[in-house]
Amino acid sequence: MIIRTAREQDLPGFLGLAAQVEHWFGPMVADPGFTRAVRQSIGAGTALVASEESSSGLLGAVLFGAAPPVHHVHWLVVSDGARGRGVGSALLSDAFRRWVRGPATVEVVTFGADHPGAVASGARVFYERLGFTPAEPAAPGPEGGSRQVYRRHVA
Repeated sequence: MIIRTAREQDLPGFLGLAAQVEHWFGPMVADPGFTRAVRQSIGAGTALVASEESSSGLLGAVLFGAAPPVHHVHWLVVSDGARGRGVGSALLSDAFRRWVRGPATVEVVTFGADHPGAVASGARVFYERLGFTPAEPAAPGPEGGSRQVYRRHVA
């Protein structure tokens, strides 16, 4: 697996990943705001992708907000076929290595405990295994489901 900074030609891969999770996050593929956010993150150099050397498809991607001392995981998706293979952990590990210098805080908004995607996606357990802790509730997602902030402090 290779983790690298995203390029403009990765946009179709981002949209393919987004299509796999629209049932949890609401429409993204046809949303010009999502495409704009991906392009802005690519342009700023704060979008990373995971791929296999032998394939042009993306295993996963992250949009990261590097604004010390508080950083944000804006969007992290791993393809259906690559979940459970360490792709998400590798993406975040690379993002931390590139942009996070302690003392700092990294925040992500994920599913609330009562959201159907909380268990099915494994997102809450994923972040907890990486040292994030549940914090305050966040505004509901575009599909109306509950959300919660998760936070990790870096010394």
